[in-house]
Amino acid sequence: MALEKVKEYLKQFGLAERVRVLGQSSATVELAAQALGCEPCRIAKTLSFRVGEGVVLVVCAGDAKVDNHKFKAFFGTKAKMLPAEKAEPLTGHAVGGVCPFALNEGVKTYLDESLRRFETVFPACGSANSAIELTPEELASCADKFCGWADVCRVGA
Repeated sequence: MALEKVKEYLKQFGLAERVRVLGQSSATVELAAQALGCEPCRIAKTLSFRVGEGVVLVVCAGDAKVDNHKFKAFFGTKAKMLPAEKAEPLTGHAVGGVCPFALNEGVKTYLDESLRRFETVFPACGSANSAIELTPEELASCADKFCGWADVCRVGA
């Protein structure tokens, strides 16, 4: 159902027909890269955090990790990921399909600078076997409740 909700949401941007439904799981960075035939770093993983009373999504490159110091400096609080069982009721998407499209009210989306080094990236589309290929600029223009770019991750060791 979330996949259909995402497709409907993406229609307003003329992007619904670009959603790919895959024949295998894309629930993790590694599985998504295999299913899409791309480097894991080009998977745009969406991480969900509790910030104050709200929920914040950070979309970052597949090889990026949240840097706790950068996160606290940007959001003013320690990085606390949502427990898996809270992801769907709070964001509208289950773990493995969390994405920056067709979100529940009160969720804010930020794109991490780690995405800007790629020509295109692949975020999920609401299910554990879907994705869409977008430029970082396209992603910024269609991300639901987009609040801006953030630099809260690090790439490499």
